[in-house]
Amino acid sequence: MNTTLDGRNLFDEQQPDITLGSVSRSSIERTMGGLDGVLSIDLGQRGRKIKQTGVLHATSRAQIKERINSISSYMDGDTHTLVTRNGEVFDNLRIDVFKVSKERAGGGGIAMDYEIIYTQLKV
Repeated sequence: MNTTLDGRNLFDEQQPDITLGSVSRSSIERTMGGLDGVLSIDLGQRGRKIKQTGVLHATSRAQIKERINSISSYMDGDTHTLVTRNGEVFDNLRIDVFKVSKERAGGGGIAMDYEIIYTQLKV
């Protein structure tokens, strides 16, 4: 089983590296007349960042461009589901950043490093 995004195999057979950030919390702090200190109101969990890095492979520049465009189309503000080769499921993901770098020849075609940063809105 390969790593998929919304059931589509957009990434290569190699297992991409997935780095999980910690869940963050939000709060409001206000000073109030007559109180010594601050009033802190906990607003609860605010999700976490998840970073995926890997290498895209294609046999031609046109193919690599098509793969990049396919992944970029998921930067639509909607939530998506990432399933790893190990069966880990990360849902409620919004793609915030998709970067490609270091294009090089390799393995009978083109290889390009990529990085995707997701925000998991609800953990």
